[in-house]
This record gives sequence, C-alpha cells and structure tokens, in this order.
Amino acid sequence: MHLKNLFANSSKTTYQKHGKIDIPLLIVTLLIVAFGVVMVYSASMYSAYLHYGNPFFYMWKQIIGAIMGVAAMVALSFINYNTLQKLRYPILALSFILLGIIFIPGVGVEHYGARRWLNLPFLSLQPSEISKFAIIIFTASYMAKHHKSMRKFKYLIPVLIVGLATCALILLQPNMSIVICIGLLMLTMLFLGGARIKHFILMAIPLVGTVVTLILIEPYRMRRMMAFINPWASPLGEGFQLIQSLYSLGSGGLFGIGLFNSRQKYLFLPFSESDFILSIIGEELGLVGIVFLFLAYAIMIYRAIRIAQNASDRLGTYMASGIAAIIAIQVLVNVAVVTGSIPPTGLPLPFISAGGSSLLVFLGSIGILQSISRHSHRSINALSIKTSKKPRLKFPKLKKPQKQI
Repeated sequence: MHLKNLFANSSKTTYQKHGKIDIPLLIVTLLIVAFGVVMVYSASMYSAYLHYGNPFFYMWKQIIGAIMGVAAMVALSFINYNTLQKLRYPILALSFILLGIIFIPGVGVEHYGARRWLNLPFLSLQPSEISKFAIIIFTASYMAKHHKSMRKFKYLIPVLIVGLATCALILLQPNMSIVICIGLLMLTMLFLGGARIKHFILMAIPLVGTVVTLILIEPYRMRRMMAFINPWASPLGEGFQLIQSLYSLGSGGLFGIGLFNSRQKYLFLPFSESDFILSIIGEELGLVGIVFLFLAYAIMIYRAIRIAQNASDRLGTYMASGIAAIIAIQVLVNVAVVTGSIPPTGLPLPFISAGGSSLLVFLGSIGILQSISRHSHRSINALSIKTSKKPRLKFPKLKKPQKQI
C-alpha cells in the first residue's frame, strides 16, 4: 500500500489550524533516553572501573551525548523542515566527506579491525550514523519532486546510486550491519514512494548475489555465519558472544534478577553496554522489562507514522516515514542479532546503546519529526464537516381554536 491515499482528497480538504509539538512523542523519547542512561551505567560499571578506574565513565559520556542530542532535537524542531530539502545536497556531500576522511591515517580511529570512528573532544563520531539520515533527507526530497514518475524504473536510479555509493564506502570500514539497515531503508522508502513490485524483484537478484559474494570473500563473515548456524560448535570463538547473550536473556526469566544485578556484564558478554545491551536489560528486568521497552518503541514509531499522515505536504510525509522506518529497522535488526535470529553483527539499539553519535543523530531525527508536526495541519473533509449544533426544524405555530359562543 502506497501513500497515495494521504493526498487523494487534497482538493476537497480545508485546513483547520496550525500543528503543534507532538507531546506523546517527546515524552516517550525522553523516557527511553533516560532509561538508556541507567542501563548503560548498569551494563558498563564493572568494565569502566576495570579499564578507566571510573564506574561512571560510559554513563557520563552517554549523558553528554544525551544533552547534545536534546539540544539538536530542540533546534531542529524550530527549523522548518523544508530548509533540509534546500540543504539536501550539502548534507549528502558532508556525509560522503566524513565517510571518506575516516581512511586518512591519524584522522580515523580503528577498533577491532574496523575503521568507523572520528575522535572529537566530547564524543567519537560515527559518520555512518549521519549517512542514514542524509539518505532519508535526499530520498524524501527527490520523491516529493518526482512523485508522479516513481513508478518508472529510471526515476529510481538516482536514489539507488546514492544508496549504493554510501553502502560501498561503509563496506570498506567494514560495517555490514549499517549496510543492511541502509539497504532496507532505501527499499522501504522507494516502496512508499510508489516503486512497483517488479522493480524490487529486479533489484533483489543482484542484491542477493552481492551479499552472498561479500560473505564468501571475507573469512570472518563466513565464520560468523557458521557461528549463527551452530554457536556451540565454537563456544570460545565466534559463537562465544551469542552464547553469552542467550545465557543473559535466559537467566532473566519473566521478571529479571534485578536492576544492576547482571552477572554477564562482568566481562562475560562483550559489548554489553552497546550492541548487546538488550541482553543485559533482559537479564536484569526480564521479559516484562523488554515488553515495556518494545511498547515504548511502538508508541514512538506510531507517533512518527501519525505525523507522516498529518503532514502538510509529500516532503513531510516521506521524511517522517523514513525516520519511522529507520528506527523500526534498527530495533528489529538489533533484536534479531541479540536473540540469534540472524548472524551476529554490531548495531546499536536506538536511544539506548552507549554511543554519543548514534544518540545525537537519532534525537536530531526526533526534532525533524517535531518540525513536521509543528508545520502540519489537521485536515477535515469538506464533505463531512460536523457542526457543533444540530439543525433545528422550525414549524409554524398553530393558533388554539377559539371556543364558539
């Protein structure tokens, strides 16, 4: 189902009043961020003390990222989102430049064989996080301009070129998880923009072939695939992290073993404060805690979809839809990795995992949603406007018959 129905009755629509800040979205966002700060502290307190002599090391970095992110959210909420359409090319160029300078010696930072970060005074910036939202802004702007032609394959090519070029630079880092997210985001936005099913079939054939080739040519990806199929075949090697994640989730049970009481965070589960923080949440707060967290994400995504539906133009609809899509995609991929449903790959849980750049960019995207909400209108179908008072039928007063004398 495409978004045509959102504009079907535009000629018969009158507008009531200017939009406002989406309060439920704001509240649920701040609650998730605050919960993330607490869980980052819980998951990292031992490793932070062991490596940095300060159990609050990661927590303070997360708080700094949250403060900067909230500032970005507030600033973007008061900027007309149409400004981003005018800046789509500079934003896209900036994302490519940042992805490129990572490979300059002394500029990019390498951890665990991957070059993905730029060191800044207050946080480590991960350019691939910016790239996701640069693609959303570019694709939304392009589809809003060419919405009548998106069913033709040639009009999909510019979006595909930008997406594939971004994925190619990220693969060189390497960072397969972000490539998967960007690929799914690009396909989702093209579908919402009106691309035909046969176009997706044409794109799927080379896409599947490329993924298979990338797995086969890199030994570590093949080892991860084998660990996903049977992690207990290499319990101290590639399967170690997944096994520890499953132990963490399983020991939590229904209600968990209590906040701050995780045992897996004592260096049993690698990256417990970042990519696998959901395992610590499951261990300490149980299935009930995870369900409440998913409910908060569901409310956030639902509010983003409502903002897309009520947007005053196609640009706002596509932009809000893209933000809702990337949040949903990244949450689902992270959950699938943590539970062993797909091969393990590093990907933060939005608004929760330790990482200043991820938190900053995702909070900025909430600011864009608020800007779209502020500049939207409540539409009322002109043919079904309800009046506040029911119409009254007036009947002529009948004179009482006079008595005859």
